[in-house]
Amino acid sequence: MSGRHQLGPAIRWRTTLLASGGVFLALALVVKFWGVFPGEAQLYRLMAGWASPGVVAAFWWVNQLGNKWVLGPAVLLFLWAVPLARRRWWLWVGVLVFAPIVEGLAKHLVGRLRPEGEALGFPSGHVTAAAAVFSLAAYLGGKATGSRQIRVALWLAAAALVLLVGIARIFLRAHWPADALGGAALGFGCLALAAWWHERRS
Repeated sequence: MSGRHQLGPAIRWRTTLLASGGVFLALALVVKFWGVFPGEAQLYRLMAGWASPGVVAAFWWVNQLGNKWVLGPAVLLFLWAVPLARRRWWLWVGVLVFAPIVEGLAKHLVGRLRPEGEALGFPSGHVTAAAAVFSLAAYLGGKATGSRQIRVALWLAAAALVLLVGIARIFLRAHWPADALGGAALGFGCLALAAWWHERRS
């Protein structure tokens, strides 16, 4: 019975990985073969219409939460500060290396253009990075504290930050909404893969 109890977190993270991967794959197939979701162009235009100069300026700063030059030093500081993170630091750094590699490959395989310009857009790199980093912080921070209330608060904060980065990418006219959703699914899926491996060997 104790062995089954110990496998519980690993099974949950495996299920989470499969769900995230399924969402990402479904989004990738739709945008590759159909271009845009029904209503996606209208939603993009609606949000872009709300982007007054003040809103754009504010979300330019929010956008930095998905900037690798901001997230990289923050992750190194986090790994140094949290003993649990230091124990398998290579695994958590691997998440942050693996996620952008998959993101870059997916951009070329899907080949979907951004709303403006000729650059490839699916999935959003900023949202992928934000989802990977903030979900990693919520996972390790929650395990380090052992408090259910703190774990819930950390995951809610991580979700809110990823959502804000996704909205920022749309307000800045850099991505379609599905690009942001795909980045969130990919980043979270990369963390789920590492968490599954970690829980199986803890």
